[in-house]
Amino acid sequence: MRLGLALGYWGRGPSADHVPLAQEAERLGYHSVWTAESWGSDAFTPLTWIAARTTRIRLGTAVAQMAARSPTTTAMHALTLDHLSGGRMMLGLGLSGPQVVEGWYGRPFPSSPLTATREYVDVVRQVLRREGPVELDGRFHSHPYRGADGTGLGKALRSITHPLRAELPLLLGAEGPKNIAQTTRIADGWLPLYWSPTRPQAYEASLADLPEGFLVAPMARAHVCDDLAEGLLPVKAMLGFYIGGMGHAARNFHADLMARMGFEEEARRIQRLFLEGRREEAVLAVPDAFADEISLVGPRERIAERLESWRKGPVTDLLVLSPDRHTLRVLAELNS
Repeated sequence: MRLGLALGYWGRGPSADHVPLAQEAERLGYHSVWTAESWGSDAFTPLTWIAARTTRIRLGTAVAQMAARSPTTTAMHALTLDHLSGGRMMLGLGLSGPQVVEGWYGRPFPSSPLTATREYVDVVRQVLRREGPVELDGRFHSHPYRGADGTGLGKALRSITHPLRAELPLLLGAEGPKNIAQTTRIADGWLPLYWSPTRPQAYEASLADLPEGFLVAPMARAHVCDDLAEGLLPVKAMLGFYIGGMGHAARNFHADLMARMGFEEEARRIQRLFLEGRREEAVLAVPDAFADEISLVGPRERIAERLESWRKGPVTDLLVLSPDRHTLRVLAELNS
């Protein structure tokens, strides 16, 4: 199991520590570093900044939102950064949800998410393989565009730039069972939002036919500390925001995922409290058991023991979310 460093997205502004953390992770032998985006900073620009200041560590987006860019634009970002970094790019994509897609990007959330994802990946693959002009008679991503409001003058084009790698790794951040199963068929890897090594049954059916070399790269907050309850608070704060605030009351993929993992009553309570404006209560309502399952928190000996359970399953890459250099170093030592 390889280690990656997950930096996430910016809050109010850029973190001065992101480049030093990426450099430290590279020095410690981490395989990859990953950036993200929500509705503020983008995923590709910080990754380019990091690429210019590192030499070996792989560079991934976990995740770049599909609604933010047309698939050809995303492919342009990926092939450009792959060239500039000497072949270190790993492209992680995700659909996001209706609130973000329609509220931030100002476009409709696809009525068939599976079809939209499949078409998006198809176009990106065509650009990167450069076997001919990009052509797709799609429901969501037609190339050339053939809509009634178009001019009819669109021409199928092939990338001017020759991609460095035709098979640049493409991973998907999928949550629903059908979406995860499709991911194993059309992508090179999967970026789980929550992974619990003690609940393999949560994803068992979707991962029944994993192809050889398929990447499973969950993100987990990690913190080497003596006080477990205190160490879990950032995990619970993250869960409270995602379960309660990252989606509509009637359609929240994160809350649905927590429910499928055995915490349905708790997920609905967190969601209700958050939407009522009782955010501190929502965070405190996150069960310690769930926060603990999906993270690596506690003394070194406890983390060493729990790390073994992560290695036993299908996880190929553990993406560590931690701003603490001591924690990054301990995990590197335990995983060596």
